[in-house]
Amino acid sequence: MNKPAAIYARVSSDRQKENHTIASQTTALIEYGGAHGYAVPPEWIFQDEGYSGASLARPGLESLRDLAAEGQIVAVLIYSPDRLSRKYAYQVLLVEELSRCGVEVIFLKSPAGSDSGRSTGGSIPRHDRRV
Repeated sequence: MNKPAAIYARVSSDRQKENHTIASQTTALIEYGGAHGYAVPPEWIFQDEGYSGASLARPGLESLRDLAAEGQIVAVLIYSPDRLSRKYAYQVLLVEELSRCGVEVIFLKSPAGSDSGRSTGGSIPRHDRRV
C-alpha cells in the first residue's frame, strides 16, 4: 500500500533556477516517491519559487506545515536540506515540528560523506549539522 506523502521544492535565485529548477527537483522527488512506495497527489506538491531559504514565511512551506498538522501525510520528500532552509536552526525547528506531527522528512540528496538522507526522531541527520 502506498504511503501518503508530500513534496516540497524551492529555488530562490536566478542561478538556482537555471541549475536546479523546481521542475527538476519535483521530477526527481516524484520518481523517488514512486520507487519507494509513496503516493503524492498533485495537490500535495508544494513549491516556493523566488523565496529565500533564510525565511520561514513562504506560502508553499506554510501549506506543507498545515497539511502535516492535519495528519494527512506520513512523509515529506525534499531534494536536499538547503531546500528546506538555509539556516540550520530553521532546519531543526521544521524537522522537529513535522516529526511531532508524525511526518518523516526524507532528503533525496545529502551532503558528501553523509550516511543517510532520512531525518527521524525529531532531529536533523548527523551530516546536516555542518550546514
